[in-house]
Amino acid sequence: MKKRAFIFPGQGAQYVGMAKDFYDTDADCKAVIDAGADALDFDLRAVLFEPNELINKTEYTQASMLAAEACALEAVKKAGAECAITAGLSLGEYAALVACGAMDYTDAMKVVRKRGMYMESAVPAGKGGMSAIIGLPADVVEEGCRKAEEETGLCVVPANYNCPGQIVVSGDKAAVDRAGEILKEAGAKLVAPLNVSGPFHSPLLKSAGEKLAEVLASVKFAPAKLPYVCNVSAEKVTDTSLTADMLVRQVYSPVKWEQSVRLMLDEGVEEFIEIGPGKTLAGFMKRIDRAIPVITVNGVADLEKLG
Repeated sequence: MKKRAFIFPGQGAQYVGMAKDFYDTDADCKAVIDAGADALDFDLRAVLFEPNELINKTEYTQASMLAAEACALEAVKKAGAECAITAGLSLGEYAALVACGAMDYTDAMKVVRKRGMYMESAVPAGKGGMSAIIGLPADVVEEGCRKAEEETGLCVVPANYNCPGQIVVSGDKAAVDRAGEILKEAGAKLVAPLNVSGPFHSPLLKSAGEKLAEVLASVKFAPAKLPYVCNVSAEKVTDTSLTADMLVRQVYSPVKWEQSVRLMLDEGVEEFIEIGPGKTLAGFMKRIDRAIPVITVNGVADLEKLG
């Protein structure tokens, strides 16, 4: 049997109707959504399944995404699929922690609800920004950010190392814009401003991380039943004594996704199962190692691909 990893996408892949067919066709999957709804202070099922704009507001997106991913995970496990290691991009790390047994699902739902609220409100609207930089190596992007910071006196840093040739930068909007200009001059194929509500994974979100630390202080983490890969360090973790600290740092530190995937490949992973909405991580994998298969599981029909 192939050595598999379960991987979970982050914010941005959400859509109304995600996990609906799992919810409608399987009682255990329905129970996951219902338990998540009971842990929250808003109508999760309405945000997931009925036409609305809230699903794209960070404070609602994050809990909705985690519920959809946990629901899909239940379906994947019921289909008999197993994994040797797990990881998630940004918000997806919480689903990875649930998958490896390190974090209770309802605890995770309550934490990401707060995480979304704190991240949404950390920086005044319009002050921060993020842009995807396409077609440049990491060292050039890092140098471009340093130059933009020197020129503007403001913050801009690499925030997501997604895959070769795609790095997201984040920070004060004026500095992000200046970094984009510098990196275009350096040969970037594309600089694409992202439609986000804040400068995620940048030092400007330190206050959100500090508030999240207070929430995580009351959460009990269990020893992981199988390893997960931490966003902040791109290292394999089974001892969860530092997990809360890593989740706090993750809010205002770069997400090392490409490095995390390469670690899993070094660990002998031969196939990845992307669990949750969209195909974002499969797209990144094509740029990291085209030879490695990724099975995306968005709905019931996808379960047949698990073999």
